[in-house]
Order: sequence, then C-alpha cells, then structure tokens
Amino acid sequence: MNDKFYTLSEEKQLKIVNAAMEVFGKNEYKKASTDLIAVKAGISKGLLFYYFHNKKELYLYVYNYLMEIMKEKIADTHFLEITDFFELLKYAGAGKVKMLEKNPYIMEFAMRAFYSEQEAVSDALKTMNTAQEEVLYQMYFSNINTDKFHSGIEPFKIYKMLRWMGDGYIHDIQMSGKTFNIDAMLEEFNSWMDMMRYLVYKKEYQVKQTEST
Repeated sequence: MNDKFYTLSEEKQLKIVNAAMEVFGKNEYKKASTDLIAVKAGISKGLLFYYFHNKKELYLYVYNYLMEIMKEKIADTHFLEITDFFELLKYAGAGKVKMLEKNPYIMEFAMRAFYSEQEAVSDALKTMNTAQEEVLYQMYFSNINTDKFHSGIEPFKIYKMLRWMGDGYIHDIQMSGKTFNIDAMLEEFNSWMDMMRYLVYKKEYQVKQTEST
C-alpha cells in the first residue's frame, strides 16, 4: 500500500474504507467493482489504485481495519477485568453484536470475509486468521481464572471448540438458504457455553456467578 493513503484526513480514509466495505460486503470478491468503490468514495479509480496497488491489497487492508476496530471496541476496560472464561466470551459476543448492528456494511463484509470458502482471497484470510488466533487468545484470555477448570482441561481448546461450533452453525444457515440472524446465533452460542460450563468447570463453579467475574 502507498503510504500516501495515511496522509489523507481521517474522514477521507474512512470514506474509502466504508465504500470498499459496502461493495465487498454486497458482492463476491471477483464481482466487486473497484469502479463502484471509487465512485462511492468520491475519488477516481486511478487514485484508488494509487493508494492501493490492486484490488486484493485494498480488500486485505479493509479486513485488517475491521479486525483492529473489533479488538478496540470489544476489549474495553471492563473486558480486561473479567476473569471468568465463559463470562468473558459472552461479553465479547454481546459487544460484537452491538458493533455489527450499528453498521450494516461491517456486518455484510464480516460475514462474507469470515465464511466465504471459494473467494480469491480466502487462502490469504485463512493464513492471517491462523497466525493471529493463538496470539489474540493469549492477549485477551491471559487473566482468566484457570483454577475453575477440571484438571487436564485446556481453555484454549475449549475456545476453539466453541469457535468451530459457531462456524458450523453459520455454515448450516448458509446451506439451508435461511436468513442469518446474529441475535439468534448469539442466543445459541450462549446456550452452548452454559452446557460447556457444566462439562469443564469444577462443581462449585458450574453455576454462573457473574458477580465474581
């Protein structure tokens, strides 16, 4: 990416990012028009490719931007004070829902980016996600109270199991042709966590104790 992009005002940068997020969110990657992105951003296509060398570079920039925004908005002061593994996940899930509902473009882009399998950028996204997952887990879950878990239970593996369940849920929705509802998914996800709590926590911690988190 051309560093000249960062010399633009924050307002102009955001206009380009939002335009790209809208177009990429509404279309498959190969069908997303950079001409339309430029029009919505209020710049020429030539200038768009002056800031970003190609379509893929623009897409990956927007993806990284979204990831940073999600981390910034969700990992607030209260998030870092929560020490219960499941309450931390619930708090993060609720935070994501609030953020996504406020911006339909973010919602559409996130769903297509996270769960598309055949896009030209899919391999690059998978590589980025795999590299980040354990690092982010250590960053945000380092303060959890691991004494609540049964001996031999690895919290990171429970985290991955729950993520896989979420991925499977979304895959089923997509395969069935039903409309995805993030509130319904969050309700399901919370019920999975309640069941998982009984399986992996010691008896005295199996009942939710939000006042102690």
